[in-house]
Amino acid sequence: MKISFFEALDIRPFYPDKTLLGVCAALLLMGYLIVASSSLHLGVKTAGDVFHYPLRQMIHIVLGLIGGGLICMIPMSVWQRYSRVLFIIALVLLIVVLIPGIGVKVNGSIRWISLAGIRIQVSEVVKLVSVLYMAGYVLRYQQQLQKSDYGAIKSLAPFILVGALLLMEPDLGSAVVIVVIAMGILFLAGARLKQFAWLILAALVLVALLIWVSPYRWARITAFLDPWADARNTGFQLVQALIAFGQGGLFGLGLGNGIQKLFYLPEAHTDFLFSVLAEECGLLGVLLVISLFSLLVWRIFAVGRQAEQAGQRFNANVAYGMGIWFGFQAFVNMGVNMGLLPTKGITLPLMSYGGGSMLVMCAAIAIVLRVSHEVQEKQVTQAKGVVRWKSA
Repeated sequence: MKISFFEALDIRPFYPDKTLLGVCAALLLMGYLIVASSSLHLGVKTAGDVFHYPLRQMIHIVLGLIGGGLICMIPMSVWQRYSRVLFIIALVLLIVVLIPGIGVKVNGSIRWISLAGIRIQVSEVVKLVSVLYMAGYVLRYQQQLQKSDYGAIKSLAPFILVGALLLMEPDLGSAVVIVVIAMGILFLAGARLKQFAWLILAALVLVALLIWVSPYRWARITAFLDPWADARNTGFQLVQALIAFGQGGLFGLGLGNGIQKLFYLPEAHTDFLFSVLAEECGLLGVLLVISLFSLLVWRIFAVGRQAEQAGQRFNANVAYGMGIWFGFQAFVNMGVNMGLLPTKGITLPLMSYGGGSMLVMCAAIAIVLRVSHEVQEKQVTQAKGVVRWKSA
């Protein structure tokens, strides 16, 4: 019987989801172009180098791709085995970042740890680990979640500590994203609707209370309701973002020709990158990015469905969690830029500037690609087994 070159060398081929790879490549490319366009002038101001941010973002992407390639080699069984350990490490990191002299303070918030010149936002790591932890948890306690009146509530207990630590940074936005991820996985795992409704109600009340007691959060809400009432102060970010969308029109001003990024729009290369894209690429560019993210989330959920049908429950839960994460975070970022949601500092996945965010996002996609690989590898193995049985 003839064997292939790879079989002779005992090198197993990798089976990635090609559609998912293509969508991610398109988002990375578009994101890099807009980051470069929105940061050239900023590089001159902060570092005296027009290519300061584009060069670093290119390094971030390359490191993310290398790291993602290595993560693709890790079997999902390893993530399942160490998911609880990783969650404990994430909790430790949330404590460490609050220690004076270790955590990096930016714009009044202490959310970053600097490693080898790259700032790692700890909350991004926690989001990734939370997906892995919840995917394992709902698999271990699936019967309890479906039958117990308090199964879902008990499962969210560790996230109370996570939320408390994030609020100390402070970072309410990341806390909300993590809770949404956890609750989304619980819902898909079959948690009872009654207790799930109570959890949603409790979360909404808690968020409303946190906004009410915090002056700067309350100012963001009032600015969101009427940004033009104080356009030079509390409503400045949203007003400038809306101006960018208005100037972009249908086809945009052209790549590099935007005006709002020139020290009008704060954080133009990170949180408000989508507004720069709207101004320079117009409505068509906005619709293209929304379509790409929609396709990304759909494809991730499709991978999860394939894993579920193949009997790989942990892998399926991980894919579903990643889809919820990417979909919700992209929705919040774009919603903030378009004035649909109150201003919140959350990056646009795979597009916004940032080393830590890029590394974590690439790692998350790599894990989904691994899920896809293990599904297809199982199918190929079964097919070969059928062929050999028929030959015998």
